[in-house]
Amino acid sequence: MATMREFTFPSSDGTHSVGAVWWLPDEGAPRAVVQLVHGISEYIGRYAPFARYLTDHGFAVVGHDHLGHGRTAKGREEYGWFAERDGWKYVLKDTHTLRQLAGEAYPGLPYFILGHSMGSFVTRGYLMFYPGTVDGAILSGTGQESAATVAAGRVLSALLCRLRGSRASSRLLNALSVGAYNRQFSPNRTGADWICTDEAVVDAYVQDPLCRFLPTVGMYHDMMVGLQLLVKPEHLRRMDPDTPVYFFAGDKDPVGASGAGVRKVANLFRQYGVRDVTVTLYPGGRHEMLNEPNKEQVFADTLAWLEAHMP
Repeated sequence: MATMREFTFPSSDGTHSVGAVWWLPDEGAPRAVVQLVHGISEYIGRYAPFARYLTDHGFAVVGHDHLGHGRTAKGREEYGWFAERDGWKYVLKDTHTLRQLAGEAYPGLPYFILGHSMGSFVTRGYLMFYPGTVDGAILSGTGQESAATVAAGRVLSALLCRLRGSRASSRLLNALSVGAYNRQFSPNRTGADWICTDEAVVDAYVQDPLCRFLPTVGMYHDMMVGLQLLVKPEHLRRMDPDTPVYFFAGDKDPVGASGAGVRKVANLFRQYGVRDVTVTLYPGGRHEMLNEPNKEQVFADTLAWLEAHMP
């Protein structure tokens, strides 16, 4: 069992109050902290089963809702929108703010960060802009589109921002991203078949009002800005080579190009000096391995990696 405690902290955008949550072991002091960074069009509460698993093994777990998500959004009209400008910068800074707050709450404890999907992109940026501030990083469901695809997405989203405003949504952009992911599993039962093979998980996601919104054109633009930053050599060189990184994904995950994109990013980390890089690809798994039917194995493998990398 775990004790859950909600709290808030000021966003780096100077406007929002970020909704966050601790999951703490019921018995004994925690022996390490794991910070969770969620993906696009979801919220940190979806990670409760994994967080409780970690607390059962003595870890404190903390996470927050990004701008435009969950309790951080001021209303439904803000779902899927980071900011009028510099949204990626604010999301990255909020992640670092939470790391500082959690470190103050539990000084001296080993500290790990786990990012899923968009959260994995944020975590990769975190490793580049705040190197040496965590003892290990876990990247779930990551990947890297080609430079040409990202550049085209940035141009198109910037154009739509000018024509329609950053808070508008675009079915075209959605069709080119999430829609393309889902087509890999056609004929489709829902618009979210790509996330998981467990139909109950997919149905809960589709029916959840905190998940079933389209990202705005502003958020798409912010993400393209972030994806371009992640492959710049000057940023890759900033990573701490001694920070171990664990990649895991399903080998049918379209975000990671069915494993090829995951291996591409892992090799990029190795190329730029990261000494301890591990990759696990789960056969038949889709995007959310923490929600797949074999999630207990995924939980156990992740715990084993954490245990092996406790400083």
